[in-house]
Amino acid sequence: MVDQTSEKQWFVLRVASNREERVRDALDRKVQIEGVGHLIGRIVVPSEKVKRVRGGKQRVYERKLYPGYVFVEMTLTEDGSIMDECWYVIKDTTGVGDFIGTEGKPSPMSEVDVAKMLHQAEKPEDTPSIQMEFSKGDQIKVKGGAFEGFEGHVDEIDPEKGTVRVIVTIFGRATPLDIEYWQVEKA
Repeated sequence: MVDQTSEKQWFVLRVASNREERVRDALDRKVQIEGVGHLIGRIVVPSEKVKRVRGGKQRVYERKLYPGYVFVEMTLTEDGSIMDECWYVIKDTTGVGDFIGTEGKPSPMSEVDVAKMLHQAEKPEDTPSIQMEFSKGDQIKVKGGAFEGFEGHVDEIDPEKGTVRVIVTIFGRATPLDIEYWQVEKA
């Protein structure tokens, strides 16, 4: 018997690595075919767009925030267990390993973890974040612009603007330069 007053809870599924989207799509299809859409809600693979520069070329790709995991929202029975219909639809899907839980029993996610995951999964994707290959203190070489060929170290990184503050020595003095991240490389 389903407790119609309870809301759906989120669970974490371990899935085959690099197959998260395929598992999500297969689960979506099976939920429709089996007619359990009222019991299984959203199926989510949180990801973010990341901009990476290699060899002077910018590339935007999607990076999974939780590789090897898929999040599923389900209605539970009155005693708090997963309904048999849901259990079989999920466990019979190719690529699904097991639920995350203790003592062989799936555990629902805490409200805090659900809020964090949903915030990450549903944030606007207007501007991809920039993935830089260096951090503060790294030795770098300027590979473009007016200061090409100068060497120094990273003092500060501003991912919002896509700039890096680099300390280089010009005429025997330490000089800070604000340079776009793609104009520097590790020395």
